[in-house]
Amino acid sequence: MDKILIHGGRPLSGSIKISGSKNSALPILAATLLTREPCILHRVPDLSDTHYMLQILMHLGAQVERASGTVTVNAEKIESIAPYEVVRKMRASVCVLGPLLGRCKEATVSLPGGCVIGDRPIDLHLKGFEALGAAIRVEGGNVKVFAPKLTGAIINLTGKFGPTVLGTDNVMMAAVLAEGITVIEGAATEPEVVDLADFLNKMGAKIEGAGTRRLIIEGVKELHGAEHDIIPDRIEAGTFLVAGAIAGKGVTIKRVVREHVSSVTDALIACGYQIQWAENSITVSPNGAVKPLEIATEPYPGFPTDMQAQMCALLSTTEGISVITENIFPQRYMHVAELKRMGAHVQLEGSTAVIQGVERLFGAPVMASDLRASAALVLAGLKAEGRTEVSRVYHIDRGYEHLDEKLSELGAHIERVKA
Repeated sequence: MDKILIHGGRPLSGSIKISGSKNSALPILAATLLTREPCILHRVPDLSDTHYMLQILMHLGAQVERASGTVTVNAEKIESIAPYEVVRKMRASVCVLGPLLGRCKEATVSLPGGCVIGDRPIDLHLKGFEALGAAIRVEGGNVKVFAPKLTGAIINLTGKFGPTVLGTDNVMMAAVLAEGITVIEGAATEPEVVDLADFLNKMGAKIEGAGTRRLIIEGVKELHGAEHDIIPDRIEAGTFLVAGAIAGKGVTIKRVVREHVSSVTDALIACGYQIQWAENSITVSPNGAVKPLEIATEPYPGFPTDMQAQMCALLSTTEGISVITENIFPQRYMHVAELKRMGAHVQLEGSTAVIQGVERLFGAPVMASDLRASAALVLAGLKAEGRTEVSRVYHIDRGYEHLDEKLSELGAHIERVKA
C-alpha cells in the first residue's frame, strides 16, 4: 500500500492541465450499455474508479479497448447481472442499473457497500424506476428491477438533502428507451448530468432541459454508437485552485470550464486571493492579506460538498474565525481529526465546522479516510512545516489522476513510496 510524503514549505508556481471528469466518465461509461454499437470516449481519466467501471462493463459482456485517455466500448451482447464481487469497490457502480433496465428490461445489481461519509441510499433511483413501470425486489444484498416494458411518467427526484446526481443519471438512462414522455422534476443540475445528457443525445436520445431542475425525455426505440469528449473535472480544478491559494505564488490551471468552478473562485476571491481568467484557464495568486470565510455546501451551482474538505485545509491557516456548514453530507468531516494532528483548530458543532486559523501547521503522519479528505491532507501538507506522511492513498487514486506528479510539476516536494 502506497504512502505520499510531502515536505512542506515549497511555493507552487507554473501550470497544469485538468483531467477529464470522474463523475462524468462513470455514468457515461455505463451509458454505453444502452447500444449494440461501439462508443468512443476521449479524456477518460486514469483512475481506479474508471478501471473498476471498465471491469464491470467487461463482466457484463462488453468488449473494452483503452489507449491512453481514449476508451472504446462495444456492448453488442450483454448480460444483466452485476454481482457483489465486481461492484463492491465503488458506489457509482449502481449507475449500471438504469442502462441495463432500459435495454434489457431487467437488471440484477448487488447493492454497493457502505460509505464512510454517511448514508447514501438509492431509494430515489428505485422510486424513479417504479414510476417507469418496473417492479423491484431487494433480496440477498441484490436489487432486482424488471419490467415487460417501460412507460414514460412524471417523476420527482428531490431528496432530503437536495437532488440526487446519480439518481438523475440512472433514471434518465432508463427513460431514454421507455415508451412516451418522461418528465423528471427536481433533477440534479450538475455539469456532469449535462455531460451525460449530451452524450445520450449524440446516441440518438431526445432529452431537453439538462442543467435545469426539469428534464423532458422523449423515449426512442433504440440508440446508436457515438463519440464524445468527457468534460474537465471541476473538483480536480477546484482542488488545484485551493492548492495554489494555500501554497502558491501563481498557479494556472488549464483545460477548465470557468462557470463550473465559479463557486470555488468566488470563495477564494472573498477570502482575499487574486483570480485571473483567460480562455480555458484560471490563475490564482496571493493578493496581500487573506480573510476568514463563511460558506455552506449546496447543490450545484452552490459550493460543492466535494470541495468542503479542501477548503477546511485552506481556512485552517487563514487568520480569524471561519465557518463551514455541510448541508449535503452532514457527517462528512472525517478529515478534521487528522487536520488537528497537524495543529489545526477546528471545532465541530453538528454539521458546522468552526475554524480558528493558526499561524502554521506541522507535518505529521495522517490517514486518509475518503477521496476528498485525502486531498485536503495533501494540501495541508504543502503548507505545513516539516514532513507530512499520508497513508491509505488508494483513496486519492480513486478520483485524482496522478495528483502527486502534477503537484511536483508545480514545484511541490512530494513523493509516493511503498509502505
